[in-house]
Amino acid sequence: MTLGELAAYVVGQLCQHGIEVVLTGGSCVSLYSDNRYQSFDLDLVERYRVERRKLTTTLAKIGFHPHERYFVHPDTPYFVEFPASPLAIGGEPMRDVAELVFPTGTLRLLTATDCVKDRLAHYYHWGDRQGLEQALLVAAHAEVDLNEIARWSAAEGMATEFGQISDELERAMNKLQ
Repeated sequence: MTLGELAAYVVGQLCQHGIEVVLTGGSCVSLYSDNRYQSFDLDLVERYRVERRKLTTTLAKIGFHPHERYFVHPDTPYFVEFPASPLAIGGEPMRDVAELVFPTGTLRLLTATDCVKDRLAHYYHWGDRQGLEQALLVAAHAEVDLNEIARWSAAEGMATEFGQISDELERAMNKLQ
């Protein structure tokens, strides 16, 4: 299975057991950038807190088993991780969730705009240059709302930093058109 197919399958199986999750992180970058960035972890954030035991039992039904803080499967290089909830980017809770349909099910994930914000949070708050590069990849391959990114950046106290990279984001977005 591709990353998207596997993620949709895992999300669907969790949903059947009453566990609502949203795909975040590098896997979203992979999906929105047509795999120009490759991630092997499926970061699934719970919309509502779930006991680890329930996650373990549900994932075991589809062959994933705990290994340290991850869940691994012997037949795939991809692994599943559950970053701490709530579902938020920086200081803001998530409002919108995107959906992509695969033969294996419907995947709930960050919108492309929120994916860019998520990657920029790494750049803004931890100086992670790779986060900026990933944000630019998404902006070059998916439709994003630059005004929303600017608004969010200001709310994060990063208006100056956004001003320094806004030209790069615009150039990336122009590649899409």
